[in-house]
Amino acid sequence: MSVQGHLEELKRRHRSLERQIEIELVRPSSSDQHLQELKRKKLLLKDEISKLQNGKVVLAV
Repeated sequence: MSVQGHLEELKRRHRSLERQIEIELVRPSSSDQHLQELKRKKLLLKDEISKLQNGKVVLAV
């Protein structure tokens, strides 16, 4: 997979996690632990996206 293709996939996954977080925030029965895990994954993706955009080598998440 090209770097650009990988970057687009990471951005897609980041948007998906954002939607999941928004859904969890409005659900009355949402788990704080689950919400924190989603946020952690989103942050890891954001870091990897940033590193790729800046031309740094990163490991896949």
